[in-house]
Amino acid sequence: MSGADVTLVMRSTRVVTPEGTRPAAVAVAGGTIDAVLAYDTEVPAGVRLEDFGDDVLLPGLVDTHVHVNDPGRTEWEGFWTATRAAAAGGITTLLDMPLNSLPPTTTVDHLRTKRQVAATKAHVDTGFWGGAVPTNVKDLRPLYEAGVFGFKCFLSPSGVEEFPELDQEQLARSMAEIAGFGGLLIVHAEDPRHLAAAPQRSGPAYADFLASRPRDAENTAIEGLIAHAGRLNARVHVLHLSSGDALPLIAAAKRDGVRVTVESCPHFLTLTAEEVPDGATEFKCCPPIREAANQDALWAGLADGTIDCIVSDHSPCTTDLKTPDFASAWGGISSLQLGLPAIWTEARRRGHSLDDVARWMSAAPAALAGLTRKGAIEPGRDADFAVLAPDETFTVDPAELFHRNQVTAYAGRTLHGVVKSTWLRGRRIAADGLLIEPTGRLLERNH
Repeated sequence: MSGADVTLVMRSTRVVTPEGTRPAAVAVAGGTIDAVLAYDTEVPAGVRLEDFGDDVLLPGLVDTHVHVNDPGRTEWEGFWTATRAAAAGGITTLLDMPLNSLPPTTTVDHLRTKRQVAATKAHVDTGFWGGAVPTNVKDLRPLYEAGVFGFKCFLSPSGVEEFPELDQEQLARSMAEIAGFGGLLIVHAEDPRHLAAAPQRSGPAYADFLASRPRDAENTAIEGLIAHAGRLNARVHVLHLSSGDALPLIAAAKRDGVRVTVESCPHFLTLTAEEVPDGATEFKCCPPIREAANQDALWAGLADGTIDCIVSDHSPCTTDLKTPDFASAWGGISSLQLGLPAIWTEARRRGHSLDDVARWMSAAPAALAGLTRKGAIEPGRDADFAVLAPDETFTVDPAELFHRNQVTAYAGRTLHGVVKSTWLRGRRIAADGLLIEPTGRLLERNH
């Protein structure tokens, strides 16, 4: 052991490190990874050994796109339930989106309210995005100085009146302000003109809903976003990419030096329009789940690095809001607890490894948010881990999920990958469906 303060060694024949998966023993001191050692390193007397056999030791997942809805819409979700679901799913860090809570995180006072509510309820480490809305340009720098990780905006209506979208002039103004202090703008990119021009039909037919959110709405919005970012030398991030058609545009922008990153989500990568039953609005989200051929393009974008990371966009609601009418039902998919097995099930089918999954779901989201202590099993990082049995399967039973409302598009699906336990700073916080009392910390940017 390299340090005298090591109190715990975690050993597995398969430890996922930045250099690849290998047998290793991970020494933990004071909640931090002290060393990654040879598998057969002798464990000193008095040091606790956790041997996971052939189960895989992954870095704890980092989910930078979670709608916790607390306070204000806590019947939809809340910090207690969301972070329990996260812990059960191998997630050790999440960032809360600034909307669907009341108040939204658009001022320092509102951020303070959110932090007070979360302080005693967080089972995993939790940070906060700020919001950029038409009236709060003056609040952006104070929010950044108060520790938010960046700012979310919408280019089309958000679905809640207290978080209005930005028009192109407002987008440029907010982006310039944020670029001026080196911040990050994360964007729901759908163009409102394309949405307004698309056919709008109510009813249970998924095909009608899909037609109402065309790929062109995403493609056009992303094109405009890239143009603004290039002109202002701003750092921007495209949220929940669903249109594979936008990938060449994004790849070209990256080659040209535009500071743009991109995420996609488990539902776009594992579910397809062809399999959505009519009236099954648990599958409704915006932008929408698209066709299988489009999904293939998204996986190609992950493989070549155009898409940087995978995060949940967990956006829950009460059961009654998922009416059978796709036009009026709340749009959002609950997946916080299921993202890792959902992605692993499809990734393994497509020939990807758990090294890839750890990069997409831990290292890259941590890098996006500047969480330098998260995202990898290497010395100096927090001792955050997920222990996964990758070959075991389970069938999703909504009643067994920790989400506040047991509504999920994954109901009845058989998935590969059972999360055996989750560890936060060297402490086991979840194991075999049982969770300890909350020990998560509230995170601030650069702290």
